[in-house]
Amino acid sequence: MTAKQLSLPALVNGLSSLRVPGVGLWREPVQEYGLDAAAKLVRDAGLAVTSLCRGGFLTATEPAARAAALDDNRAAVDEAATLGTDTLVLVSGGLPPDSKDLAGARERIADALAELGPYAAERGVRLAVEPLHPMFASDRCVVSTLAQALDIAERFPAEQVGIVVDTYHLWWDDTVAAQIRRAGQGGRIHCFQLADWVTPLPEGVLNGRGQIGDGAVDMRWFRDQVGAAGYTGPVEVEIFNDGLWARDGQEVLAETVARYRAHVL
Repeated sequence: MTAKQLSLPALVNGLSSLRVPGVGLWREPVQEYGLDAAAKLVRDAGLAVTSLCRGGFLTATEPAARAAALDDNRAAVDEAATLGTDTLVLVSGGLPPDSKDLAGARERIADALAELGPYAAERGVRLAVEPLHPMFASDRCVVSTLAQALDIAERFPAEQVGIVVDTYHLWWDDTVAAQIRRAGQGGRIHCFQLADWVTPLPEGVLNGRGQIGDGAVDMRWFRDQVGAAGYTGPVEVEIFNDGLWARDGQEVLAETVARYRAHVL
């Protein structure tokens, strides 16, 4: 997503030339390119697919919509397995229309995971619940903190359901260090993602993530916390930013690697 202006072949070639060993993929460009073709492309380049994004949107109350969401998540699990990744990132979903029931929405997420967790585990895929910044709670994700994500995930085996630590969404939370330790103790850190928080926020808040080093987030602190919690998996950079997308994609990839070395390692 950081360089979504690139085609999948151009992305893979760029990452390979920069000696980046893996790539986190999104479903839409994979489906557009073709699932089997994308799996072969990445495999032939020697890249690992670190995660697939995204499943989720599990808060609907209407039975047909709920059934459709479950079917779509099963399809996402199957896609992840075909791509060779063991992690499917879930953006849980916002409040249904005309609802103010946050607790009920979170409970429906847990109900859905009770169905999806075993299905995913049978295919070697873990579900990773991603908390999003509270500004997205109404329309995108009622899970806003790592504590809320863990309260849901811990109802299930860790090999079925874990969490995502995303710096952009969690940097503001003064309990995040304790919650990262909690997640690590349970073996539930399934994905670690980086993006910076820059102000003023753009008019389209969704695409307001900053390049590493441009904002308020202490990336190295997060790296140290996650490492101390026992996480040894991939570190992904996931930046939604119209300015980055308007630039040459290969330059963005090279800049991102340089920023990672400067601000994270």
